[in-house]
Amino acid sequence: MKVLPTNRLFSIIQILRNARFPVKAQQLADKFEVSVRTIYRDIAELQNQLVPIQGEAGVGYILKPGYEMPPLMLTANELEAVALGAHWVSQRGDKYLSQSANSLLEKIKDVVPEHLQSVILDTNLVSANYAQAVEDSINMDDVREAIRQQSKLFIAYKDVKENISHRIIWPIMVAYFDSVRLVVAWCESRQDFRHFRTDRINKVEVLDESYPKPRQTLKLEWQKKQNITLPSTRSNLI
Repeated sequence: MKVLPTNRLFSIIQILRNARFPVKAQQLADKFEVSVRTIYRDIAELQNQLVPIQGEAGVGYILKPGYEMPPLMLTANELEAVALGAHWVSQRGDKYLSQSANSLLEKIKDVVPEHLQSVILDTNLVSANYAQAVEDSINMDDVREAIRQQSKLFIAYKDVKENISHRIIWPIMVAYFDSVRLVVAWCESRQDFRHFRTDRINKVEVLDESYPKPRQTLKLEWQKKQNITLPSTRSNLI
């Protein structure tokens, strides 16, 4: 994967930030299709810039904990990825996420270098949506906050036959599709995982009670039951 030298330096920092173990120069050289000697020079250059990289040739390199990269050192491709994702969310996210996506684009536009602002202002990538999105019956901010805090929810849910049921659920994620949104949760009354359409949830109340299992554990159990593998947000560059 050939990259520009400046981009390679940023990528090396990112790889070291996410690595659990020391990363050898040969691994980096293979990743970027350059010589080991080039990687040694890159490491020396980063150290000269006061990036706290520790290690030595033949052993591997680590990044001292606590180092933060300067904000928004993004390439044009990375900006296009952000813009495309944000445009999709602004069209297909719930009301509050849509507003946040537009706010994100404005903030990025204000801080990226001038020569890259056109990537945000005049993007040549479009997210095409043909299905009519449904309107949520509840405040999705409450649901997402409950997920972050691992709090139980009390909901009133209307099924396809218009029957109303009251349930206590343990929400673990929200799935966004072109036309609908689903809350994935453990349902106490059904003692199983269930998927609740947000446009059929008539009422939601965040309870002052945490669910007894870590959300990540529940998420893995749901994935196993559904035979689904979700993409990891952890970098797998090395």
